[in-house]
Amino acid sequence: MKITEQRYSMLHGVLLITLFACAAFYIGDMAYVKALSLSPMIVGIVLGMLYANSLRNNLPVTWVPGIAFCTKRILRIGIILYGFRLTFQDVTAVGLPAICIDAIIVTVTILGGVAIGRLLKMDRSIALLTSVGSAICGAAAVLGTESAIKTKPYKTAVAVATVVIFGTTAMFLYPILYKSGVMGLSPEEMGIFTGSTIHEVAHAVGAGNAMGPKVASTAIIVKMIRVMMLVPVLLIITWNVAKSVKAVGSSTEEVGKGKINIPWFAMLFLVVIGFNSLDLLPQGIVDFINTFDTFLLTMAMTALGAETSIDKFKKAGAKPFILAAILFAWLMTGGFLMAKYLVPLMG
Repeated sequence: MKITEQRYSMLHGVLLITLFACAAFYIGDMAYVKALSLSPMIVGIVLGMLYANSLRNNLPVTWVPGIAFCTKRILRIGIILYGFRLTFQDVTAVGLPAICIDAIIVTVTILGGVAIGRLLKMDRSIALLTSVGSAICGAAAVLGTESAIKTKPYKTAVAVATVVIFGTTAMFLYPILYKSGVMGLSPEEMGIFTGSTIHEVAHAVGAGNAMGPKVASTAIIVKMIRVMMLVPVLLIITWNVAKSVKAVGSSTEEVGKGKINIPWFAMLFLVVIGFNSLDLLPQGIVDFINTFDTFLLTMAMTALGAETSIDKFKKAGAKPFILAAILFAWLMTGGFLMAKYLVPLMG
């Protein structure tokens, strides 16, 4: 097949995913979907999975590279542009206690998740993806890690499913516990607890708004600081996986020949945060970029869903959900104790 024909065929796959992403945006704009704080990204992966388990066998083989393009190139562009949602000023706004709690949550969740995954004898890639998704920012963190270690799409979809389930649970549970007085936390403490432990950015926004503006503003900033931690986490993961493969002397799906593949998209993500911190662009343009970025990430999630069948979920088994449940329990108890006792101590 000629190069022009290959590109034309790939374009068919990209256009297919684009149409699904448009549908995800339309569905995500519905009132009841908004009420659940389900982002178009989550709707997209559901649509992709429905397609994978129904009409996927009718897809021409030549269209598959277009879907793969969306799971890799489009994904990385989306992660880079995600930096326009953050500024370094956000870090200084919440102070040292929130930053320390975020760092502890991210570190313990990832290391603990990987260790528990070994005890459960889980697939290492799924354990890592689930742990990073729980530790940082849900689906976006899973996507970033997937792009760094280059694992199979269905493993990414399994990890995304776990963080969506427990993130959604937290979004409804936190406001109930806060309003009932069970937590006994001040608005600032509850904001730090919410932002440092809830999975998705959309979930943090939804839960925060349900608890009032004071909680919401703190929760969103603390959550965004966790998102910033994706960069050093990806660098450490890439270095560690490459080092382990080199020591063993064999190749794996994650890093090929054991070379340290620097995730440049993560570095550019940090550069974009720095640029956005200068406040050089009008807010209207930034809002447009953020909307466009959400569309790109929705395309990537849809493409990942299109590579995921029920058989692959059965192959993964119940262990990823057990791991995610354990991590959720840790996030709630550990995050609560730190917000209750560490914040006043450091404040």
